[in-house]
Amino acid sequence: MITLENVSYAYPRADREAVSEITLTLKGGECVLVTGHSGSGKTTLCLAAAGILEHEYGGKKSGRVTVDGKDVREYHDLTDISTRVGILFDDPDSQLLFTTVEEEVLSAIERRGFSVAEVEERLAQVLAVTGLEELKDRPPHALSGGQKQRVVLATTLALGTDILILDEPTSELDEQGTESIVRLLEEFKAQGKAILIVEQKFTKLASLVDRIVVLENGRIRNEGPPATVLQDEIARRTLIPDFSGIRTRSPAVNGSVPMVCTRGLTFSYGEEEALSGVDLSIAQGEFVAIVGENGSGKTTLVKHFIGLLRPGKGTVTVDGKDAAKAPIAELAHSVGLVFQNPDHMFFADSVFDEVAFGVDNLGIPGREQAVMDALATVRLTAARDLYPRWLSRGERQRLAIACVLAMQPAVLILDEPTTGLDGSESREILEILKQLQEKGHTIIMITHSREIAGQCADRVIHMEAGRIADDVRAEAAHG
Repeated sequence: MITLENVSYAYPRADREAVSEITLTLKGGECVLVTGHSGSGKTTLCLAAAGILEHEYGGKKSGRVTVDGKDVREYHDLTDISTRVGILFDDPDSQLLFTTVEEEVLSAIERRGFSVAEVEERLAQVLAVTGLEELKDRPPHALSGGQKQRVVLATTLALGTDILILDEPTSELDEQGTESIVRLLEEFKAQGKAILIVEQKFTKLASLVDRIVVLENGRIRNEGPPATVLQDEIARRTLIPDFSGIRTRSPAVNGSVPMVCTRGLTFSYGEEEALSGVDLSIAQGEFVAIVGENGSGKTTLVKHFIGLLRPGKGTVTVDGKDAAKAPIAELAHSVGLVFQNPDHMFFADSVFDEVAFGVDNLGIPGREQAVMDALATVRLTAARDLYPRWLSRGERQRLAIACVLAMQPAVLILDEPTTGLDGSESREILEILKQLQEKGHTIIMITHSREIAGQCADRVIHMEAGRIADDVRAEAAHG
């Protein structure tokens, strides 16, 4: 259904090709998983396969891409190609345009020329299989990251195309949401649809995948059935995370010094209650993981710690400051948040300037050293002069971490810090966080991965429907 023949591409002003001499086929009823380190060319490969590079991007292109036997250059435009290919990008926000979830999905269905009855039937079906029925009247911008991802996936599936190109479709979904999407894709595969998917959750997708393509520096390093590819040690570390040994020891925690404390914290988005009477105390030097399903209140909770949200009821204290009243700039000296979607943080023209902004704003001495130390920590030293949005999703994730690290906060909050990262990169981030804890920082991490929470954090807080359902030491929870 899709064929790439010796495809190479370099972005405008880039000093090297993003993908080089890629030859790949995708057949009906087949699922091909593309993986590799951040910046290896995964997203570029998706853009090439969907015909987007040819119709929307400048840069230097060579090779040939065909969709259903027709060269992508022969299609009139992307609208023409979209009747055959549905694509989901790695940034859900970039695909959300309308005022309600239902309107988002309808916009895709109505483009296919169905009758009124068919539109209603398909809308109900798509909302049901993606678990969006109860959210259909909600504005997409007010949803959690995982809920937004489900909306974008729903609009892609609503097109009813025989080819699906999915770039990190479950990266922001909880375990239950991921499992439901995998079951849905298995049904599509059985119907003869072709699926090209970029994902880091191989263990969750194992039943779906027929072939794995491992990219390295824009080239295919390895390709074949999962059992064959996993014999490659580098590919195995990329696909199967190993977090053993990270929590080998826990630094002494000063339990008498609470860095974060909430009492009766309640907050609502309009009529939707997101937090209900949350009581929480996190001590200096703790490494805490917050887990829970999409929409359970995890991100809403931590936004109160940096003053982005103010309590409807109750109190929030951070490093002795009243977070309900203290200016955000004052709280920034004590606490920093890495957002779930790193793109929400970026506005500068270079990676260096992006990191330097917070350093300058807080008047941290040794500007150059502070910035370069943070970039070195997240392996982005060589990217210092690049435009941030040229980076891959995983690289942008690491840049967001560097922006906060450079400000040297006592409390470091990370909302899904391993999103878009492969197994070895995820482990590296967790090792960095553990090292920061050992230096005295308090680490608060939101994660969908119970494996990460159980093997890396010292304490796991489980949220359900805006409340703390469980709060236990990780050793007790996982043996």
